[in-house]
This record gives sequence, structure tokens and C-alpha cells, in this order.
Amino acid sequence: MIWTILLGIGVVLLYLAHPWMNINAFRKVIGITLFLEVFYLIGHYIMEWPFPTPNVLLQLFVVSGLGVALGIFFSRLWPLPPHKGFERIFRTFLLVIPALGLGMGLQVFLQGAYATQAIYLIFAMAAWLGSGHFVRNETETKAIPSKQGLEG
Repeated sequence: MIWTILLGIGVVLLYLAHPWMNINAFRKVIGITLFLEVFYLIGHYIMEWPFPTPNVLLQLFVVSGLGVALGIFFSRLWPLPPHKGFERIFRTFLLVIPALGLGMGLQVFLQGAYATQAIYLIFAMAAWLGSGHFVRNETETKAIPSKQGLEG
């Protein structure tokens, strides 16, 4: 419990202090966390999952915040390309596969051997959603050859 509180304070301080994190990134974290809280609350009443305690709600906030932060850092190193294509697919795999491994470590750290939430999947999803924070600008425009230039 104490590690969850310390990580929660660390996430809030990270979003307040770091220049790449703005209000839109924090809104994304809050939105993901609220969706997950409603998801687990509905799951409790419909599928008889364990009721989400305040500790679990704080863990969801920490995992969402750290995942979005990882996605933003990755997005700053390799911005999202403006056009759809193979580069986006390759970029997604290079982000999500290590995020699943980091999420598994975070799950064992926060919940121990008997986890009640899929924290590793939440972490990877939050990293993927956060990776669209920076989009690359296409400054060079590809010149389309005209018909006259090809003929004459």
C-alpha cells in the first residue's frame, strides 16, 4: 500500500514538473483511469469480480499514469508519422511488446503473486494511447512531376 501511494505521488509530480507533460496528457490519464474504474465496478456487479478497493483504484491511476508517460517519452523519441502505413505498425510493436514486460514487473511489484487486475495489459494500452502525443510534421513535400515535364 505504501509503495502505491509513493508511486501515485511520484506520477503526479512527474506530470507537474516535466515539460513534455501537459494538461492534455493528464486528462488522458484521468480518462483512462475513470474508464477502468467503471469497467471494474460493472464487472463486480455483473461477473462477481472483487470489488475495487481504494488501493486498487490508486493502482489503476499509477499504472495509467506511468503507461501514458512511457508513451509520451517514446513519442518524443520517435514521433507518430502523419500517414498510415508500415512505420506505424512497426512503431506500435516496438512500444507495446516491451511495455507488456514492464507492465508484468509493475503488476508483481504492486499486487504480488495474486493479481486481481490485468495491470500489464492496462500499462501497455496506456503506453499505446500516450504514444500519439507528438506527431511528426512533414516539412518536405514530395513534388509530383507534371505531364509536361515527363513529355518534353
